[in-house]
Amino acid sequence: MKRILSILSATALLLGVAATAWAHFGMVIPSKPMLGQGDKAVDLTISFSHPMEGKGMDMAKPKSFAVYVDGKPQDLLGALSETKVMEHKAWKANYAVKKPGVYIFAVEPQAYPEPAEDNYIIHYTKTVVAAFGDEDGWDADLGLKAEIIPLTRPFGNYAGNVFQGLVKFKGKPVAGCDVEVEMYNKDGKYEAPTEYMNTQVVKTDANGVFTFACPKAGWWGFAALNTDDQKIEGKEVEVGAVLWIYMNDFKTKK
Repeated sequence: MKRILSILSATALLLGVAATAWAHFGMVIPSKPMLGQGDKAVDLTISFSHPMEGKGMDMAKPKSFAVYVDGKPQDLLGALSETKVMEHKAWKANYAVKKPGVYIFAVEPQAYPEPAEDNYIIHYTKTVVAAFGDEDGWDADLGLKAEIIPLTRPFGNYAGNVFQGLVKFKGKPVAGCDVEVEMYNKDGKYEAPTEYMNTQVVKTDANGVFTFACPKAGWWGFAALNTDDQKIEGKEVEVGAVLWIYMNDFKTKK
C-alpha cells in the first residue's frame, strides 16, 4: 500500500508540474495595430507572460528597445517606464507618430532564469504598426539574433486568414523549428477545452517557413524557439524569435 501511495503521490506531483508548464512569450502590444487620421501616438506595453492563461512574470528592464522606420533604428529605451501586466512587473512607452510609415518595434530582454526548465530564456520580440495608409517595408529584416520575418502582411488581416513567417536564427533560416502560437486572452473570456490547446504548435518547412490560420480576432503571438550554443552560468539558453500580429473581425454596416 505504501508503494502504491508513493507512486500515486509522484504521479500527482508530475501532473501538477505538467499542468503549470505554460509556454513563455515575450510581448510587445501596441494600443493599435494601424493608425489613421486623428491618431497622434501609439502606446506600447512590454511584458513576459503566458498570454492565453493570463499568467504574468516579472520582467527586468529590457536590454534594448527600438523602433525601426525605413530600416533605421531609433533607441527608445529611455522612454520606458514601469507598469504592471497580469499583476507582474512590465514596461510601457508612448511613441509619437508624425508621418506615414511602417513602424517596427523590437525588444531584446535581459536573460530570464527559469528554474522549472533549469535554463535561461531570451525572446527577441517585435510588432509592426502601420500609419496613415503607408504599408511599405513590413517585411523588413532587422538583423536580430532571432527573428520572424513576416511573409504575410502583419496588419490589416481578418480572423481566419492564413499567416506565414520565415524563422531566422543568427541570420540563417531554420528548418524544422518549433513555433508556438498563442492568443492574448487579455480579458480572460476564453478557456481552452484542454491544456493541449492553450498553445498551438507548428513547425517550419525545409526553407524555415511556417503557416498558421488564426481562428479568432485579437492579438496572436508566434514564438520560434531555438537553443543557443552559448550557455549562461552553465545552463542552456532558449532563444525565441517572437512576432505579434492582430487579426480583425468584419464590421457590420450601421
